[in-house]
Amino acid sequence: MEASNDVVLVADVGKSRCRVELRRGDELLGAADQHGFPGVHVDNGPTLAFDLLLETVSLLPPGLPLSGITGIGAAVAGVEASAEKSQELATMLSQRFSVPAAVLSDATAAQLGALQGAPGTTLIVGTGAVAFRFDDAGVLHRADGWGPYLGDRGSGRWIGQQGLQAVLEAHDGGTSTSLSAAAGALVESPEMLPGWLAASENPYRAMARFAPLVLHAAEAGDAVARNIIGEACRILTNTVKRASGTEPGTPRVAMLGGVVGSDFFAALLRKSLASAGIEVVAPLGDGLDGAALAATRGGLIQERYIHRDGTNWPD
Repeated sequence: MEASNDVVLVADVGKSRCRVELRRGDELLGAADQHGFPGVHVDNGPTLAFDLLLETVSLLPPGLPLSGITGIGAAVAGVEASAEKSQELATMLSQRFSVPAAVLSDATAAQLGALQGAPGTTLIVGTGAVAFRFDDAGVLHRADGWGPYLGDRGSGRWIGQQGLQAVLEAHDGGTSTSLSAAAGALVESPEMLPGWLAASENPYRAMARFAPLVLHAAEAGDAVARNIIGEACRILTNTVKRASGTEPGTPRVAMLGGVVGSDFFAALLRKSLASAGIEVVAPLGDGLDGAALAATRGGLIQERYIHRDGTNWPD
């Protein structure tokens, strides 16, 4: 973790949530969070991100030393889709606070936080799923993370969707599963699931809400749920293998995200990765830690993927 005593403002401006923290070294001085936004790459994206970040900063507890910050690090959704707009956001933040600002993708920030700037692979399994590896030369190697239409296989959305599909298949006369009863937490009847999903503000997050119930059913021994979880582990193992590529020695991966927060799922995924010759290492931090690192240190191997504005970046 970053040992600097500088006061930094760090943010995770995601699609589902915006979080900000004021930190002094490893000390958390204050935090606030609220809703997310579509991404910095959309029309007027830099202004949307800037306004949301400032609004969230205004929710921080009173009396914090905001005037004393020395840098800003912001992990922002959509960065990989528009370097120009990401740079524009970095400039807006630097000018607003009169300090150097760093803007990077949420995935790059997660990898930075997990491995504290070192090369290596990080697997992120939340609503989506992606594996990132930065090699010794700082080149990014990516597998999946292609969104709910074309990718994110093995993710929380994928697990939830497979579970909901199994409920409807059982309703149609297919293999019975305890997931049918679990779906009662969402709707009164399986026939109502399509309408419930269509009415959801974020259908992908709604499907991901069913993932913990699939995990619970699998842990309790439900065969259908266990097959879904087993397939998710196989898929994610292949995702890590693709990102790791021809990495010399034993491939190593750090895992982040809400889904791997399940001890049951994490144990199964570790076993699957081990069978593929991949070692799992404990993450040293998360995306906010990665944003803090970008805010306090220059010359990282990931520099080409970090959009900076301001001068006097520390090495």
